[in-house]
Amino acid sequence: MSDIGNSNRISREYIDSLRIETRYMDAVHPDTSFQLYGAKFASPIMTAALSHLDHFMFPGAANALARGAAMADAALWYGMAGEDEIDRLAAVGAKMIEIIKPYADRDLIYKKIAHAEKAGLLAVGVDIDHPFSADGGADVVDGQEMAPLRTCELEQIVAATPLPVIVKGVLSRRDAERSLGAGARGLVLSHHNNRIEYAVPPLAVLPEIAAIAGDVPLFVDCEIRTGMDAFKALALGATGVCIGRALMTAIKENGACGARDYLAKARNELAQAMACTGCPDLKHIDPAIVRRI
Repeated sequence: MSDIGNSNRISREYIDSLRIETRYMDAVHPDTSFQLYGAKFASPIMTAALSHLDHFMFPGAANALARGAAMADAALWYGMAGEDEIDRLAAVGAKMIEIIKPYADRDLIYKKIAHAEKAGLLAVGVDIDHPFSADGGADVVDGQEMAPLRTCELEQIVAATPLPVIVKGVLSRRDAERSLGAGARGLVLSHHNNRIEYAVPPLAVLPEIAAIAGDVPLFVDCEIRTGMDAFKALALGATGVCIGRALMTAIKENGACGARDYLAKARNELAQAMACTGCPDLKHIDPAIVRRI
């Protein structure tokens, strides 16, 4: 993959091109607290839906992510995992959201949702941007074939569970409209860590999707690293943000405490950005604060 087409680099450059104006007069110490699906958190900065951490990093890495999220009072998102691993992570105590792949065997999606209900998870999601392989054929992950999700299937999934259903991998108004019309109760704007070259940065399309989302929460990942990154996303219409690779590095360096400290640092950076721009709480972050150079 050529560097010029690298979607992660494009997203990072877009985030860095955004500047903020300061508003110190009558500013106050801000409140970063955040509510999602009836649960309260210290901030809208959460973990990304990482997968296979024990395999790609070290045994216990997934548990370290969960414990770090719990200690930081942050929502825990997680991706592909067996039922035993989901149970183990949920038992740590962090409020958890599971993102499920678009399995061609749709029964597997429903089975995983049913297990999420029993495990007491906060919500579930379907990852719509993982159906195709590099040659445009069906992707295969852990021996399971994937298939693109149809709008009518999403409607059926939403109707089949009392849990909020989130659609992950939205990067266009078209997919947003179809997901919202099917009853999705959350959207994750993401290009799935550079899954396709030249993908539009999530923050670039965020305002357009925010304009049609109403009260449905919008989440952003891809190159979100700091509290200032989170602030920019929130100003442009996000409800919350997810940090991935930076947390993996923190876990590698210091386990669960590394994840906790990284999330706490990002929360403090968000608070500083809010304080210096006259935003007393999340509801009062003004989109006009952010300007692109």
